[in-house]
Amino acid sequence: MSAVSPLSERTVTAHLRDEGIVPVVVVASADEGLRLADALLEGGLTGMEVTFRSPAAAAAIARVRELRPGFVVGAGTLLRPEDVDAAADAGAHFGVAPGTSESVLARARERGLEFIPGAATASELDGALRLGAEVVKLFPAEVIGGVALIDALAGPYPHARFMPTGGITAADLPRYLARPAVLACGGTWIAPRALLEAGDFTEITRRAEAAADEVRTIRETAGTAGKEHHHGA
Repeated sequence: MSAVSPLSERTVTAHLRDEGIVPVVVVASADEGLRLADALLEGGLTGMEVTFRSPAAAAAIARVRELRPGFVVGAGTLLRPEDVDAAADAGAHFGVAPGTSESVLARARERGLEFIPGAATASELDGALRLGAEVVKLFPAEVIGGVALIDALAGPYPHARFMPTGGITAADLPRYLARPAVLACGGTWIAPRALLEAGDFTEITRRAEAAADEVRTIRETAGTAGKEHHHGA
């Protein structure tokens, strides 16, 4: 398995930037969550977002935090302050929501939980940034304009950083990660429910490895292009 740096040595933002991809998952039990974390680690990914669309989410987060302390686990679909409490109590490293709720963000601040609220429009992005968000989940990314929307928002909001999620596939990664405003992409294709229900952790590892390799290739290509541009300037 890949070596994992403890998150205490870096921020959630740094983790997202380093990873480039965040598997967004729905787990049915704590044991399934742990097996999934191991499958992702085997493929070279060191974190995931466990959504609160399942009653097992908090237990799965707690199990992974206890037994795989270096693995970064976020809690997704936190819609109410009570969800934030459950995520924080379970030991989640960060929280995510599809929209922006002032009461949810306030509770996250109270609990010391780094939080990524969601936005789909300029007004929602503006509101999230005014409430102190440093990273915003663009959701549902592909439906609302994808990279074209990110390019448009980067003009008036050059300081905004995004984690686009929703409808993104492996083939879309190069377009998104080429944007400086994009820290990482959230993706459900790496560990969908169908594979988890089938117990096909080998395929999940394969998809994780392919995604990690794709991110590495994109970053290396961007770095080479940047050096060539610098030498030619």
